[in-house]
Amino acid sequence: MDNNSQARLILFTRYPEPGRTKTRLIPALGPQGAAALQRRMSETIVARMAEFASQYPISAEIRYADGNQQAMEGWLAKSSIPCLDQGGGNLGDRLQRAFSQAFAQGAQRVVVIGADCPSLTPALFARAFTALKNQDLVLGPARDGGYYLLGLNRPAPALFQDIPWGSGEVLAATMKQAQTLNLSTHTLETLADVDRPEDLRHFDHHPDPQ
Repeated sequence: MDNNSQARLILFTRYPEPGRTKTRLIPALGPQGAAALQRRMSETIVARMAEFASQYPISAEIRYADGNQQAMEGWLAKSSIPCLDQGGGNLGDRLQRAFSQAFAQGAQRVVVIGADCPSLTPALFARAFTALKNQDLVLGPARDGGYYLLGLNRPAPALFQDIPWGSGEVLAATMKQAQTLNLSTHTLETLADVDRPEDLRHFDHHPDPQ
């Protein structure tokens, strides 16, 4: 895939190793069940990324935690989307790394998504990239106070600093940081992530469309 495309779509996901992924769902699903859900959600989003990349001039990549290059490529080889290690640090460090590398490679609009939101679709990806033609930042709010999508049309390292990662204040703190940085912001609709047992109903309502 052409990494020189001006638009870059990046998935942040985790290798589905039982006991290390979707840990908040283990009480409801068990280690194997939680890992299986992580696997299925990631595969669904990767299929939608591939569908989007076949219709729009973007490059796509998968940034993973846990596992290794061989395990990731063996798992998602059919997608033909390159897999890269997220690297160390907190989530902010890893997001900043992904954005800075994409911009350094010539991307002008970069969108990062997570694998936890079953409602993510190619239509939403398109809306995010369209918004970045006129806005500096696009955010997809999640019901739990985080976000399922974040896009930028220029580097903004400070956007990821001093954010209380893992809390319900991530979105609010990010928007406050965006105001401080004078980033014009477009907000997409609020959607549900699947992180806790009570969130599982959202996944049941969105089976794999493929």
